[in-house]
Amino acid sequence: MKQLVAFDLDGTLAESKQPLGEPMGEALADLLDVAHVAVISGGDWPQFDKQVASRLPERADRTKLWLMPTTGTKLYTYKDGSWTPVYAELFDDATKAKILEAFDASLEATGFVPEQTWGERIEDRGSQITFSALGQQAPIDAKEHWDPKFEKRKVIQADLKQRLPGLSINMGGATSIDITREGVDKAYGLKKLRDASGIELDAMMFIGDAIFPGGNDYPAKELGLDTVRVRDPEETLAVMAGIVACLKK
Repeated sequence: MKQLVAFDLDGTLAESKQPLGEPMGEALADLLDVAHVAVISGGDWPQFDKQVASRLPERADRTKLWLMPTTGTKLYTYKDGSWTPVYAELFDDATKAKILEAFDASLEATGFVPEQTWGERIEDRGSQITFSALGQQAPIDAKEHWDPKFEKRKVIQADLKQRLPGLSINMGGATSIDITREGVDKAYGLKKLRDASGIELDAMMFIGDAIFPGGNDYPAKELGLDTVRVRDPEETLAVMAGIVACLKK
């Protein structure tokens, strides 16, 4: 019997950087009635607050919800009426500078310069540096059409791996590449979640849209969790309904 269901965020629970739809908020509340729930993604806490925490219906049991920004290098839980950080593992300044220099060099070398961008392309999230090819504020339609098969980002990812040995470099969202400390990926975050929650890995399952080699959800499968790959939030809703029905029996 599964005790915890973990989710990716963008492309799984919500469209890229968009708040949860009302049906998804209600579905999460239903799931929280029968299991613990975790959300692990590359965004930082302000993005989690905007997309998830502030979008749950009042009836949702927040005490069973584990929110894990920046690929699990941060953890927030709900205690005494507010969201509280449990831990945060941050880059030092020298490492940040090295990553930013590598991004500039890699983008010049690979030649993937979009015709139009919306906002900053590189974001310092403390424990993670994230590159968004079209900018942090790019519209969903533009994101979906830029690299739907991950082909462009695989080239950039391969180049960055040569420039930044000893760091983890994974594709996330629709246009992003996330850089974290060595060994930090969703498998790392899920193991941290095991330690914090006391729920064993074999009692967890993971749902995401990037469960394929090179995708930032794939480490959950490599860790040995039962996984479900979904196309979009609509398919996630159907999967969640089935899980709730099974766990209620």
